[in-house]
Amino acid sequence: MKLLHIDSSIMGDKSVSRQLTADIVDRLKQENGAIDITYYDLDKEPFAFLSSAAFANEAEQAKGEKAVHEFLAADVVVIGAPMYNFSVPAQLKSWIDRVAVAGKTFEYTENGSRGLAGGKRVIVASTRGGYYNQESGLSALDHQESYLKTIFGFFGIDIVEFIRAEGVAVSPENAEKSIVAAKEDIRNLAA
Repeated sequence: MKLLHIDSSIMGDKSVSRQLTADIVDRLKQENGAIDITYYDLDKEPFAFLSSAAFANEAEQAKGEKAVHEFLAADVVVIGAPMYNFSVPAQLKSWIDRVAVAGKTFEYTENGSRGLAGGKRVIVASTRGGYYNQESGLSALDHQESYLKTIFGFFGIDIVEFIRAEGVAVSPENAEKSIVAAKEDIRNLAA
């Protein structure tokens, strides 16, 4: 099995999403023996934002082509996606911009767009300082999980699994409770 592990938090060792992605990867390793893991730390090694300069830079083009190849080759993609200002971190968006390539991960047809990257499993460790679920009344501000479902759906990936830790900035007690619940969800992940 090929697994692509992506972290995007800027919080280093204090990152909840990094803790959760590590636990998800460990859980999958326990159940699947031989796993070939490719790892990206988008905080330490970000992709350049899309620009004319980035498109003209051969090294950036090669880095983008490599990212597309690794994404397409992966059977499982594990992504750490903290919510920053109601959406995903800019560095995660920049990676997504590199793998969103017409003719590789999607195509346009006379009947609309069609995803070309289906058949893989995407598991997202979604972390949020507050509460943005339906019960909170703030779900309209969620441009994190909704965006990730939309973009991976556009690539042909029908199911995106979310492991959530919400309200981690509300209080230390709430953070602990939320992290424990997320880790229990990880233990119950189908391998």
